[in-house]
Amino acid sequence: MAAFSSVQSCRIMSGSASYGDSMDRQCAVASLTAFQFQIDRQCSQTRGRACSFHTPHGIVETPRFMPVGTLATVKTVTPAQLRDTGAQMVLSNTYHLHLQPGEEIVAKAGGLHRFMNWSGPMLTDSGGFQVFSLSELRKIEERGVTFRSPRDGAVIEFTPERSIRIQNALGADVIMAFDECPPYPAERKDVEAAVARTYRWLERCINAHERPQDQALFGIVQGGVYLDLRQQAARDLVQLDLPGYAIGGVSVGEPSEEIHRIVEATAPLLPAHKPRYLMGVGTYREMVQAIAAGIDLFDCVIPTRLARHGAALVKGDRWNLKNAQFREDFQPLDEDCNCYCCQNFSRAYLNHLIRSREILGYTLLSIHNITELVRFTTRIREAILSDRFVEEFGHWLQPSAVPVSP
Repeated sequence: MAAFSSVQSCRIMSGSASYGDSMDRQCAVASLTAFQFQIDRQCSQTRGRACSFHTPHGIVETPRFMPVGTLATVKTVTPAQLRDTGAQMVLSNTYHLHLQPGEEIVAKAGGLHRFMNWSGPMLTDSGGFQVFSLSELRKIEERGVTFRSPRDGAVIEFTPERSIRIQNALGADVIMAFDECPPYPAERKDVEAAVARTYRWLERCINAHERPQDQALFGIVQGGVYLDLRQQAARDLVQLDLPGYAIGGVSVGEPSEEIHRIVEATAPLLPAHKPRYLMGVGTYREMVQAIAAGIDLFDCVIPTRLARHGAALVKGDRWNLKNAQFREDFQPLDEDCNCYCCQNFSRAYLNHLIRSREILGYTLLSIHNITELVRFTTRIREAILSDRFVEEFGHWLQPSAVPVSP
């Protein structure tokens, strides 16, 4: 398989000074056809970096939060509204799109971008996490996973080859390897087996991938909470010289401290000149800590899920808009936010919509929550570019800091 080449050129875009093993006063550029990854600035005090990831559908400026559009839609939000949040890259899911409407329909529409009218970069998850969450309905074998559809009970087989074929048909810019995601907690022997199988399946994904020129295949590091397994998995995957790498199998029930420990031990082992993606994480504190460890990309359903429960993310905190205190509060949700919700509606109106279970309430809170997390990672990027990351976000890095919901 073709992948990002090794470092072809190095240049400083702004600033200098790097951290330890990361770039040592270099800014690496790795490129292949439509893909290019460039480090614009390295934080002088952490492994954090501001990067530009060029894809066939545009540039993703990192660090970057990606909204989740599981079924080719970010729930309750139109593509135009999504663009206005500042979102640059959107995630959809292979498993769910295979079940409905089917990859053939999406391909006939011209691919996922045209099907959902999203012109920016996209990423598709392999479906591995969703398949393995069907613990009572699936059977794992070396060939792949057999499971019963939760929709109609039909028996479906997902193999590495099939996952890649589906993702090739969907046409996202970045596609993920089919992996085995062990649960939390899990016995070491079971996690060891999952790590080994994930590697073998990755090799099969590489061989099955038919669109390497316009779809970047990322490998996924598994290993549960066992750091030595994580680190060995990372070293093994790096040898395959993939376009990018993800840390998966986190945010599956383990404490926040475990996520931080895993990322701290694993991220530095992944190539500095390629994108690093932490899957399923989107809280303020966890993102800041992961960025300090060198992570570039994040995704999470938090913004829209909270919105559907009447909750808003405001300046690092979570507000329940159902509460009576907002009933006669005619201020904007966040006076410093430029989103459509905050520029046009009051807390009292949002309280009314949520209490009335009006769809508009869920839409407005989703717009705001997505804007909030996208803006949060944008502010981190700006802080790194001006070498003020620790100064502005250091309070999130303190071990004693209390995690703030979401």
